[in-house]
Amino acid sequence: MMKKQTNTLLSALAFAIASATVSVPSMLIATDVLAQEQKASEKKTRRVPTLRGKVYEQLARAQSAADDAGNVEEAIAILNEVEEKSDSMNSYEKAMMYNFFGFIYYNNEDYDNALSSFAKVVEQQPIPEKFEMTTLFSLAQLNLMQGNYDDTIKYIERWEALNQGPVPPKNKVIKAQAYYQNKKYDLAADWITQAIEDHEAEGMIPDEGWLILQRAVFYELKQPKKVKDVLVKMVKLFDEPKYWIQLAGMYGELGEERKQLAIMETAYQRGFVETASDIFNLAQLYYYHRAPYKGAKLMEQAMNDGMLEKNLRNLKFLGQSWSLAKEQDKAIPVMMQAAELSEDGELDAQLAQILLNEARFDDAIAAADRAVEKGDLRNPGLVYLIKGMALYNQKQYALALNQLAEAEKHQKSRAMAQQWKQFVQGEKVQAERIEAELGAS
Repeated sequence: MMKKQTNTLLSALAFAIASATVSVPSMLIATDVLAQEQKASEKKTRRVPTLRGKVYEQLARAQSAADDAGNVEEAIAILNEVEEKSDSMNSYEKAMMYNFFGFIYYNNEDYDNALSSFAKVVEQQPIPEKFEMTTLFSLAQLNLMQGNYDDTIKYIERWEALNQGPVPPKNKVIKAQAYYQNKKYDLAADWITQAIEDHEAEGMIPDEGWLILQRAVFYELKQPKKVKDVLVKMVKLFDEPKYWIQLAGMYGELGEERKQLAIMETAYQRGFVETASDIFNLAQLYYYHRAPYKGAKLMEQAMNDGMLEKNLRNLKFLGQSWSLAKEQDKAIPVMMQAAELSEDGELDAQLAQILLNEARFDDAIAAADRAVEKGDLRNPGLVYLIKGMALYNQKQYALALNQLAEAEKHQKSRAMAQQWKQFVQGEKVQAERIEAELGAS
């Protein structure tokens, strides 16, 4: 956006310089023609003094020093000499002098002095209206670039006061930018929306930067639906990967998860899902929309390709995805890797549950023991319950009852532990009776 503003500003300045380089006779002819047109209409125009040749020669000499020799100091010195005689100059000549000052300072990236000089241009009256409007527009842009947002609005509104037709969209964009930077988001929203609608009414595609600004304004106003609408337009017009990802995010914020998944899936198929965070987000969407196998395959491939790090968070979620997809042979080794990286026992507890369900009782007991050793468990009684069930399946009834007694001490697992305890006691009694009968025979 800054580059475009600079180019426009240079164009505006170039117009003012071009006005200055018109020869005196030509300017007089133009003035005569203007006077004749004035007589033919009832419109009242300014009476502007002419730029005398001797003044223009001094200004041109300063410009030549700056342009040809690149000697800014010499150019400024020449203009200072002209300014010393400014008492004898008319308003138009003074305005042109300050315009040359501003143009030279601007090209030398001395923006503070450039602003001061251009501000003096519009203080001189009368001057040609178009010259004044061009300078006002340049002042608005340059103040915006320098962060002087109140002055930006002041000068653009002075331009509008002189303007006799509709306000162009680019002017409205400048006001919107200034209001946005001043955190006056309601005003910014009004002006940027007007600018875009006016531009579209002319059959034109709005500048990408305009839509970025409109999106930012609506975001600050906490209007996610409008942010989404802008992003839909940006996806259609510019088809940039970042806009697809942002649009998916906005659907998620609006609670439209199915659309969020559809947009992310389309983005992935088109090669737009490239960052680790976007891959993980898509895997989460698959998980929560009951498609964990897709999410697990996505993450596994990303890890193999080096796009996704094999850290605790990623391995944990990959293991959970494989488990939900009922791919326990794939879930168990991944969960083991994740559990090794974890400082608490929560993942070992989850792993113990999976191993118990897979009838891998020795491994389930080992995982439960690691969980107890690490601690910091949300439901510590569950680990003892799992271990008790595993020992029961190994027909180690006495040890199983010990673990179930431990589970019974914890509120969350008490009821189930009591049920299993009763069941295991019955099994133990029956096993002892059978053993006794066999021994007697």
